[in-house]
Amino acid sequence: MMIKIVKRIAGLIFLLHLFVGQVSAQQNIQFSQYVFNSLSINPAYAGYKEEWFAQLALRSQWIGVEGAPNTGTISIDGILDPLDRKMGLGFQVTSDKIGPQFTTALTANYAYRLQLNGDDTQRLSFGIGVGVVQYNLSGEMINTSEGGDQAISLNDESRLKPDMRLGVYYNSDFWYLGLSLLDAFSGSDVNNKTMSPSFNIARSRHAYFIAGSLVNVSPDMRVRPSLLIKEDFRGPTSVDLNVMTIFNDKLWLGASYRTGFGLWKKEINELHLGKQNSVSGIIQVFITDRFRIGYSYDHVTSKLSSNQNGSHEITMGLTFGRVPRSFICPRVF
Repeated sequence: MMIKIVKRIAGLIFLLHLFVGQVSAQQNIQFSQYVFNSLSINPAYAGYKEEWFAQLALRSQWIGVEGAPNTGTISIDGILDPLDRKMGLGFQVTSDKIGPQFTTALTANYAYRLQLNGDDTQRLSFGIGVGVVQYNLSGEMINTSEGGDQAISLNDESRLKPDMRLGVYYNSDFWYLGLSLLDAFSGSDVNNKTMSPSFNIARSRHAYFIAGSLVNVSPDMRVRPSLLIKEDFRGPTSVDLNVMTIFNDKLWLGASYRTGFGLWKKEINELHLGKQNSVSGIIQVFITDRFRIGYSYDHVTSKLSSNQNGSHEITMGLTFGRVPRSFICPRVF
C-alpha cells in the first residue's frame, strides 16, 4: 500500500515541476497557525475534517515597521457527500497589504478522497483550486529620491490574474503528509505595455511539503510534531519545525522554529543571505466543542529583530454539521 502512495505522490511531484518557472515575483503569504487548517497551503486538504469548518485568520507582521505586511483570510470547507465522504469542497478569500501593494485572492478548492483500507483509517486526496487574484498598487504612496521617474506610476493601478493550485494529501489516524503547488499561473507580465514597470509584480509560485504525526502520551495528553518546507525556486528554502502538545483535546500549546537552508544551488545563494528567521509561541483553546480561538507570536531572530516588535496572529474556527461517524481519534491535523 505504501509503495502505491509513494508512486502517486512522485507522479504529482513531476506534474508540479511542469508548472515551475523562473519569475520576478514576491514571496507568498505564510501563517504560523497553518497547523490548525492546512487548506491555506494545500487544496487537497478540503474536507479532511469530514465536517464543515470555517476559520478566520488575521496576521500583523513586523510590528513597528512602516508598510509591513498585514494579512487576513477567511475560509470554509467540508464534505459534499456525507455518506461516502469522497468529495471535499472549500472556499477561501485572502487579502494581503504590503506598503503600496494590496492583493485580494478568491479560490475555490475541490478534493477527491480515496479510501485506502477497509476500516477507512487511511485516505489519499487529490485537490485542485481555481480562482482569481486582484493586484492593486497605490502610486501616491511611492516616494522617490528624485522626481520625474518614468518607471514609477503616480496613479492607482489594478489588474486581475487567474490562479490555480494543485495538491495531494495523505492521512491516517496518526500521521499525514502533503505536497502542493500554489499560484501556478503567477508571474510577471513583462510584455504588458499598458502598465508601468513598477506594477510588474505578482506572487511567486510556491511548492509546499507538509508532514506530521500524532503521539498518544496518555489519555489526557498527546503530542503533535509537524514539518513544513516552502520552496519558491528562487530564494532560500524555508522550513518550519513545529511541536504542539494537546491537553484533554481542549488546550493546545506549542512552539515553532522557522529558518532557511540551501536545498540546491541558486543564484541568490551568492548573496549569502542570513538563514535565521523566527521562533513562535502558539496557543489554541476550544471555548466549546465547536468554537476555537488561536494566538501566536513570532519573535524575529534575523538582523531585522532590532527594528520591529515581532508578529501577531489570531485565528477563530467554527465547526458545524458533524458527520455521524465514530472516529478512532479526533481530527487534529
